[in-house]
Amino acid sequence: MITLSVSARRGLAAAGLAAAAATAAGCGSSGSTTAPQSSAPSSAASSGGAGTGAAPGSSTPTAAPSFLHSSPVSTLAACSTSALSVSLATDQGTGAAGSTAVPINFTNTSGAACGLYGYPGVSFVTGPGGSQIGAPATRAPNVSSVSVTVAAHGTAHAWLQVAEAGNYPAATCHPVTANGLKVYPPGNTAAAYIGHSFPACSSAKVTILSVMPVRTGAGTREQMP
Repeated sequence: MITLSVSARRGLAAAGLAAAAATAAGCGSSGSTTAPQSSAPSSAASSGGAGTGAAPGSSTPTAAPSFLHSSPVSTLAACSTSALSVSLATDQGTGAAGSTAVPINFTNTSGAACGLYGYPGVSFVTGPGGSQIGAPATRAPNVSSVSVTVAAHGTAHAWLQVAEAGNYPAATCHPVTANGLKVYPPGNTAAAYIGHSFPACSSAKVTILSVMPVRTGAGTREQMP
């Protein structure tokens, strides 16, 4: 029989306690796993086509934000041109020195709500399916874009400002008569046509159209941003 000294027995006991503590610590950590953190960047709103929601002067191309990930219309699809009736509310137009402002109405003809965000694309044209006349509308500065929910058979609007072609020398303007407007609803690459006659400038160097971003409801004089 092997006889251990008191000091040896104490050393073995200490070693056993240390081993038990290490085993307990290992068991405690084995059931815990640190999940990798996602570092995916948030997506910026960006642009899509002629009727884009991007702000002018942006260095990065941007398109109307996805309604699948934005608030308050997070569950809505963007309104398509085919589901919209686009008209000019000339009875709500208002005049200022050298220009006229008139709302463009976007009426949802579908049976489900949809969303609009940003600026429509607008230009003068020679007629239905005709060619563009002069420069397209610029975006009005200092007017913010907001997400607009358009209920089934409801309406949204955007204000269009039209400067008088007569403000410009004929040699610069090259005056003509436009027979309508081509309008791209925000986020769409398909255009709608509005029949209306305007004095226009055929020179692309003269811009007489300016458009504001969409707002809820039909356009009235009291609602101009």
